[in-house]
Amino acid sequence: MQILKANITQQVIEYLKKNIENGTWAVGEKIPSENNLTEILGVSRASVRVAIQQFIALDALQSIQGKGTFVKTNNITGVSSNLNAIDEANYDDIIQVLEFRRIIETECAYIAAQQATDETINNLKKYLGNMKNSIDQSEEFVKQDMLFHEEICHATGNRLLENCLKEVFQQTAKNHKQMNEAFGYNDGIYYHTLLLKAIKNKDARKAKNLMKEHLQQAIERLK
Repeated sequence: MQILKANITQQVIEYLKKNIENGTWAVGEKIPSENNLTEILGVSRASVRVAIQQFIALDALQSIQGKGTFVKTNNITGVSSNLNAIDEANYDDIIQVLEFRRIIETECAYIAAQQATDETINNLKKYLGNMKNSIDQSEEFVKQDMLFHEEICHATGNRLLENCLKEVFQQTAKNHKQMNEAFGYNDGIYYHTLLLKAIKNKDARKAKNLMKEHLQQAIERLK
C-alpha cells in the first residue's frame, strides 16, 4: 500500500487505526516496526513515528524498549478526530527551532539557577501547577509551558535573550501545541519538575543538562 501525498501523517494514522480496529493487529500483538511500515507505506520514517506516538499518547499502543510496539486496545473509534498531526512539511522548521532553543535555553537554565529569586521559584511553581491542571486543555497547557520557559529566561536578567525567545514562542505556538498532542504531556511535566528542583537548589550544571536533555528528546522524536 503506497500512500499518496496530502496529509501524509493523517493517512498513516488511518492505516494504523484500520489495522487495529479490524483485528489485523490483535490486542497484545506486536505491530510492524517503523522501518517496515516506512517500506510498506512508502512514506518517511518521521511520518510513521509521529503517527505511532499519537496512538501511544492515547494509550492505544504501548512501546516496550528492545521489544517493539504492541496493541493495548482495539477500542479506538473516533480517535482520528482527536488527533492533530504535525504537518510533515513543518518537520525541518520545528527541528531547527528546537535546535536553536537547545543552544540558547541550556545557557539560560544555567544562569537562572545561579540568579533565581524567590519570585522566580514561585512563578515556576505556579506555571508547573497550571500545566498539571490543564492536561485536558491543550492551548492552556502550551501557554503555561511557554510561560515556564520564559520565566527561566527572565531570571537571567538578559532582556535580549528574553525578547528573542518570546518572539520564537509566539511564532511557533501552533507547532508547540501539535507536538504536545502528538507526544503527550507527561514528558513536559517530568522535565519541568526536575528543572524547578535544580533551579531551586541553585544547581546550575544540573539545570543546564536537564534543559539540554529535555529539548534534545523532542528533536530525536521528530527525526
